[in-house]
Amino acid sequence: MTEVTAPPPVTTQPPKKRSLVARRSAQDTVFQSVAYTAGATTVGIMLAVGLFLSLRAGDALKVAGISFLFEQEWSPQTQTFGIAAVLFGTVTIAIIAMCVGVPLALGTALLLSEIVRGRLRSFLVSLVDLMAAVPSIVFGLWGVFFLQSAVIPVSKWISTYFGWIPIFAVTDASGNALTEASAFTSSAFIAGIVVGLMVVPTQTSVMREAFSQAPVGEREGAFALGATRWGMIRTVVLPFGRGGIIGGTMLGLGRALGETIAVYLIISPIFTINWEVLRTGTNSVSALIALRYGEASEFALSALMAAGLVLFLITLVINFTASSIVARSRSGAESG
Repeated sequence: MTEVTAPPPVTTQPPKKRSLVARRSAQDTVFQSVAYTAGATTVGIMLAVGLFLSLRAGDALKVAGISFLFEQEWSPQTQTFGIAAVLFGTVTIAIIAMCVGVPLALGTALLLSEIVRGRLRSFLVSLVDLMAAVPSIVFGLWGVFFLQSAVIPVSKWISTYFGWIPIFAVTDASGNALTEASAFTSSAFIAGIVVGLMVVPTQTSVMREAFSQAPVGEREGAFALGATRWGMIRTVVLPFGRGGIIGGTMLGLGRALGETIAVYLIISPIFTINWEVLRTGTNSVSALIALRYGEASEFALSALMAAGLVLFLITLVINFTASSIVARSRSGAESG
């Protein structure tokens, strides 16, 4: 009888853990370095601009104090100056520009993303994008020599039938209504229309991009349930592009607040708060700087830098807010 011996036990080594750390290629390293450098440079330039304005504005802000935001007169020679009037005019022009630009941009964006197709769509998209490249001085000259004469009858009509609303009234110092054409020229209303047309391409691009990212499945589902084209746009495209609409509006607002040459050419600068938007006379921070920079003394230049600092901070907050909203809209976070 042969003896059967059991085979020796087989010892198995535990499997080695694989390393999931990927080696970065030279191209990835170069790309990351360039991207970080570009981002850091952009932030550095922005901080440098803010620091420069803060340092140059220090002398004026020490003299004016908090009254710099509430004083209407601009007379650095007598150390009585403030940006209340010019800041009011800046905001007024920007609001009028948004009332003009947002509906046009929204309609154009829907036209380009939902209605036209093929070569016509490509041509119109290129045409709208090229409008953003038109210099602001061209818009300003067009506004002065063509648009102003065409808008004056509209301003008169609004003042005649809606003059009971204080902002649409055009009156003299005694409160009597004015009807002369000269009373309606160089107004915040005309400047706002020109600036509104200038910001339409920027707003349209942001809105169109948001609308074009609406899911195809939801579009087709709306049509399958019997929705009309407008019904699909109202229930699918507009809710999905809500962030793009808000972001485009705020980006246009930032541009409108800082517009200089077009406003400078159109307005008749004053340093009092003008609540009547149709009447001659308004001002803006950027136009003030362009108007007074060449003849400014050292202290007056510091006052102008202080005005620029306020405008810089306002536009910075608006643009950062708009960027965050646009980023959310691209991910579909604003879809309904």
